[in-house]
Formats: sequence, C-alpha cells, structure tokens
Amino acid sequence: MENSTVDLTRLSTMDAAAATRLLKGVRDAALAGRRPPVGPRADIDESWQRALRGGVHPDRDRRAGVLPLEEIERRRLASPLLEVLPVLRDGLVSIAEAAQHIMVIADTDGRLLWREGSAPVLRKGDAFGFVPGADWSEALVGTNGVGTPLISRRPVQVHSAEHFVSTHHTWTCAGAPVTDPRDGRLIGVVDISGPLSTMHPATLALVTSVTRLAEAELRDRHGDALDRLRSVASPLLSRLGGRALAVDERGWTAAVSGMPPPGRLALPKSVRAGRQWLPSLGTCTLEPLPGGWLVRVDDGDPAQAGTGRVVLDLSRAHRPSVRISGGAGSWSHELSPRHAELLYLLARHRDGRSAAQLAEDIFADRTRTVTVRAEMSRLRRHFAQVLAHRPYRFAEEVEVELLVPEDPAALLPHSTAPAVRRARAA
Repeated sequence: MENSTVDLTRLSTMDAAAATRLLKGVRDAALAGRRPPVGPRADIDESWQRALRGGVHPDRDRRAGVLPLEEIERRRLASPLLEVLPVLRDGLVSIAEAAQHIMVIADTDGRLLWREGSAPVLRKGDAFGFVPGADWSEALVGTNGVGTPLISRRPVQVHSAEHFVSTHHTWTCAGAPVTDPRDGRLIGVVDISGPLSTMHPATLALVTSVTRLAEAELRDRHGDALDRLRSVASPLLSRLGGRALAVDERGWTAAVSGMPPPGRLALPKSVRAGRQWLPSLGTCTLEPLPGGWLVRVDDGDPAQAGTGRVVLDLSRAHRPSVRISGGAGSWSHELSPRHAELLYLLARHRDGRSAAQLAEDIFADRTRTVTVRAEMSRLRRHFAQVLAHRPYRFAEEVEVELLVPEDPAALLPHSTAPAVRRARAA
C-alpha cells in the first residue's frame, strides 16, 4: 500500500489472509515500538496506546462475568435506547442477516444489552463471549467496535488485527456511539460485527446513519413531550406573578412568564420539590408537573448570593461533571464533551481566555470565534453566577478545584482539541 496509514477501502479488495497479515505486521510493529511501513489509523493507534497503558494483554482473552438476566433486563428497561429499538432493528437487522453480520447494542459501561442477526454468526459470537450481559469495554478487552467508540465518542471500524487482543483477529466490527439529543449525554453504542469475510468499508457509514435516525427519533419524541407539557403549564403560568417557567425533566423550557425564555435550564442530577439553588437563576421553588417541573424564581432572596466553590471532575472518562456549592447549598451536573473541554481550559487559565484563544485551543483555528461564542453563551446560561466574560473566565470570587485522571493520557480521551492533546502528552 502506498498510503502512510491503513486504508480500509483498499484493504477490503485484498485477499482476507493477506489483509490480516498486513494488519498483524502493523500491530506487531506498534506493540514493539517500531515504525511500520504502513501505520495504524489514528483512532486505532490511540486505542492501542490506551490498552497498553491500561495493562490489557495483547494475546490473552480476558473476560468479566456475564451479568445475570435480572440485571440485563433492569438495564434494558432503564436505557433510553429502548425507545428507539424498533428504529435500530428496522435499519440494521435485516441487512446484518443478509451480510452475515449481527447487530449488537451496548450501554455506556460496554455491557451488551441486545444482540440480533444471522444465527450462524450469533453462534460464532458465543465463542468470543459476545453475548448479552458481557463486558466489552475497551479497558477490559482492548480495541473493539463497542468499547472504543464509547471512549472516542466517534464511529470506529475495527478489522481483524486492528483488534488489540489477538484472539479477536478473526472478527470485523463497526460501531457508532449514540447521544441523547435531549441532554447531550452518551447513552450507548450500536455495533455491526461478523467474520472477516463479511468486511465492507461502507458498514461504518451504514451504522452511523442508522444511529442518526435513532437520535432523530428521540428528538421528535422530545418535541411531542414538550408540546404536552406546554398545554398543561401555559394556563397555570398565566395566573402567576413574578418570574416562572415550566421545564421538562431535562430542563428544556416548555413555557415561561415574566422573563426571557432561557432555552434549557441546567437542573441538578437529583431534582426534588421545594426550594433549590440553580446557578443560572439563584434560589427557586420547584413544584412537580406532569412530565416536568414548575420553577418559580425567588426574586430578591439573599440566598442567591455567595457562590463559593466549583469542583470540575474530569477523572471519569465517560462522565465529566461539575459540582457548585456555596451559602445556598450545592448543585451538580453532568457535562457534554464540548462543555467539559471549555471548562477545563477556563480552570487551567484563571486569568481568562478570549474567543480567539479558545478557538485556537479547541480547533487550532483562531477564526472560529462564532462557534466558541455560541458554546460559551450556552455555558453562561447554565452557570451565570460562576462564569464571567471579556475575557471568558471563572468569576474571581469563586474557588475552582480541577480533578483529572492520575494518568494524564486518560484526560478527556474523546477530545481532539489541540490543548487537551498537549495536556495528555505531558
């Protein structure tokens, strides 16, 4: 091959044995610290390095215990992917069967929840432990089409010896992460897998397209739910004085009175009725509504002041979060990947960053200030009492604690931002 890195399209035209030999040579050279004539693709190389640092054995098949049926069923019922299972089945199962593949759906822990497709391939999957309840996280089994997209948050195709563990080299897979558009959280991964002979470079595009359809279905359902909440809340808000709004369980605004619509209101992980402090509004009184909450702002309440401490926790790869505490209580919230990157940069630069500097940090392009300002505007709506601007920064009176992984290379592993990559390399 002439290319400097592996090209899956060319690989698919090669004899299966020759393709496997080439990929095995690339893998062996990478594990030995040598530079092969053809290098691994970037996502694969990064995954191999994570597996090496994590102590995954390249030639030993390691498995965790399979979850009991009761726990599998509990996770299925709790997963947002259950809502879009028909979309995933309609888009992938028949094609998977025809192509001698199977469709696998896993949660954010890498645990397989559903598995359907070609019966002979299902039996072959049994030999790998590719069964419902099994743990296919990258930290346990190395590079694969389930665990690796959960870390990178990008669609990934893994073919033959691109799998880190040698016992998986007779397998090919393509997986895409699924993000809930209602709150931006990663909710799982969809994977198409099968024997080497079934490999096709278009498989990843197919899986990615179907996951986007599933996300669009969640978005449509969300719009319908907001309409229902609005029909209940609007008459109620018209009779109230002062500032008030109705939001769904994820904080999206359905109706508002006495204030500009805030878009989405950042709610704590555990919402309860009664008085609570919210970083964007101060002290509020929350009352339950069918499908959401009535939020009444306690204007003039002295408890709105006194925000003292922000803990930005990036120590967990899948769940970056922020916790804010002060005289009015404490509040915690999970962060989207982009907001985790931005808050990390502001925590590292307490004197602040301009839009151009953040654009350079995130995109290596100082001209992308419009994108940065839009994201910072969303952040400041969520955290109005702790973030300042001109330049963007944490407020001077706020104490900020940054929690990062013990291994710098594990910092925000999904991120492609140059500033984060530099921090990982350090």
